[in-house]
Amino acid sequence: MVPPPVRRQLSLAGTATTATSERLANRHREVEPGGESATFITKEHRSIIRMSHLTVDLGGRPGLDCRGFCSYCYFKHVKGTTSFGCRYCLPFQKGCDYCTRGVREGYEGFKSLRTVADETLANLQVMSDDIDRITISGGGDPSCYPEFRDLVELLGSMEAPLHIGYTSGKGFDDPAIADFLIDNGLSEVSYTVFAADPDLRRQWMHDPTPEASLAILDRLCGAIDVYAAAVVIPGVNDGEALEETCAWLEERGAKGLILMRFANRTDQGLILENAPLIEGQQVHTVDEFHDIVTDLNEKFSMKISGTPLGDPSIGSPFAILHEPDLLKKLPRVQKRATVITGSIAAPFIQRILSIRGSTSRVVRVRKEIADLITADDLAEVNLKRLEDVVLIPGRAFVHDAEARTILSADGVDREVVRGPDMLTADAEMSMGMTRTEVLDKEIEGFSALINTINRYGR
Repeated sequence: MVPPPVRRQLSLAGTATTATSERLANRHREVEPGGESATFITKEHRSIIRMSHLTVDLGGRPGLDCRGFCSYCYFKHVKGTTSFGCRYCLPFQKGCDYCTRGVREGYEGFKSLRTVADETLANLQVMSDDIDRITISGGGDPSCYPEFRDLVELLGSMEAPLHIGYTSGKGFDDPAIADFLIDNGLSEVSYTVFAADPDLRRQWMHDPTPEASLAILDRLCGAIDVYAAAVVIPGVNDGEALEETCAWLEERGAKGLILMRFANRTDQGLILENAPLIEGQQVHTVDEFHDIVTDLNEKFSMKISGTPLGDPSIGSPFAILHEPDLLKKLPRVQKRATVITGSIAAPFIQRILSIRGSTSRVVRVRKEIADLITADDLAEVNLKRLEDVVLIPGRAFVHDAEARTILSADGVDREVVRGPDMLTADAEMSMGMTRTEVLDKEIEGFSALINTINRYGR
């Protein structure tokens, strides 16, 4: 899937997922930093062609349009429809579609093929640039879409590379679907493997045909760019099982494997009143998980990265800490303001800001992930540690007015400002990026953060 509001925002300081760019035949490509579009210089001439990314949204509901919840699914046990508040809310009203329905992926089911086709046509009519890729997205699993073959044939006729942003493969029962996808232009897929052991897939993913799902993954690995993904659960698919999965993927030619640490508590990101997902299940600490990712990346030639930490091949998140010359290019911090962020990102951000002259604290909350900070997290902050100006993560789930009320509860009328959306790239984003691209993203993000401090600080 193209990043749904929460599933793909389990980031450190505000990140997003991106698929890798496609090489088009007989063209040398130059990608403009920070943009969705790209400039291509052909062999024949140097005229500029603007390219765009088309997303096709299938709709669908987690747990219902994916052949049932996986045992570890983030959307199990979701309760209520409380509005968190977010940057998209009106100043005078807490709650909008994004922070009420969207965060829960509260779709009404898969859209009909006619509806999808009509929406795609409407999007095409307002796009002035050529299409360089088409990504199939949705709240359910695309492999379970009832009219999947017709959809792929329709999109394939547009002669642009097809991407499936995410699939578990649980909806695929016939291995022949792999060749069908390849023949119709599929060029990249993010495919949840969980384990190369079909019995583990059957038990934990509730995959009714795990052998077929793995056979399809096998065939795709040999023909297109495949980025496998696995939520890692201690005592289930880690250790020897995980090494066997890595070896299985590498032998078949997968481009990379993204490991995701299993979350089971509210402070780890379960903000939908649905913790724990698995009663009594152990969870790796952040450091334990980082060590697993680093060790596996050294053992295998296939790129292996992890979220929340990290991407050993690039040194991200916060790879800029290893680049003194680039740190010197960041603006100097000239004013005082408190930055509030998640517990994982806080020490990294503090180091970078201190190097650039900041004497103010970066305050961590218990919530590990900055994007998933809510009003409850802000309510636990020691207000005595705050400056008169406070920056909160750009994508935190809290209404601006409520954040100001909470952070001024000691009688000090504090100004609360949102920082930039992204400061770094987590593993899902960096998997399709070069080290230079990640560093460019960090320079952009931290320059924006420091400029915000200098604009609003005291």
